[in-house]
Amino acid sequence: RARALLQQLPPQDCDERYCPGLAEEERRQLRAFSARRRREALGQGLACPVPGPCHGCPCKKCGRRLNKGDPGILASQLGDQFWHPSCFSCHFCHQPLVDLIYFQQDGRIYCGRHHAELFRPRCASCDQLIFMEECIEAEGRRWHLEHFCCLECEVPLRGQRYVMRSGRPCCRACFDSLFAEPCQACGDLIGADSEEATHQGLHWHARASCFCCSLCRKPLRGQPLTSRRGRLFCSETCSLGRDVSSATSSASSDSFDSAFASAPSPDS
Repeated sequence: RARALLQQLPPQDCDERYCPGLAEEERRQLRAFSARRRREALGQGLACPVPGPCHGCPCKKCGRRLNKGDPGILASQLGDQFWHPSCFSCHFCHQPLVDLIYFQQDGRIYCGRHHAELFRPRCASCDQLIFMEECIEAEGRRWHLEHFCCLECEVPLRGQRYVMRSGRPCCRACFDSLFAEPCQACGDLIGADSEEATHQGLHWHARASCFCCSLCRKPLRGQPLTSRRGRLFCSETCSLGRDVSSATSSASSDSFDSAFASAPSPDS
């Protein structure tokens, strides 16, 4: 229950004491934002049997009827409408609302976290709402300007190139020194500025000189391939060590696969 409360009702969304790094103007905006939400949107559901006058009324969420005496949840902020207890959940994350505490918006109910995010972006680093005029948007998420920094050396990355590592940004220098994979062909590290190809958990530079057939040197990017003892081949003929020019061509076997080539990403 405690974990669910912290997730659904983040204390930093309503109490400046949990946001020590805020400037005075941000504190003022947080106080006003929190007061407006409490006044206009906050409520607590009431668990009670469905009364006689509401017999046959539809559940606000699923639409199935509720009969007299059935257990139901009434949300006073939304009038005389009932929910099945299992249906009384956040419209966004679909999690049951802890202690039936909800925030309403446009006839829908939300947990505190996702109701706040209807109006303010949330920093992916500190989990606080962003009240500054500027923020950084990357990878579908947002950060305070000062929080968008390398996960290892904490150098600011605003306006800089970066690589995502486990959902957090990493500068190119740290990525190359800590996370870059060695190329199976040349042995050099595949840096942040290089494209890589992966196959069965192994890594190559995606360039033709590295990612190619071990026998005939045919480039393999986007082509069918097969592997034998960690080496790549363009055909069954090459994998058996026969001369391609003298071998009889044959159809690709079921063991063939296609490699995946992409910009380097430890998550891929």
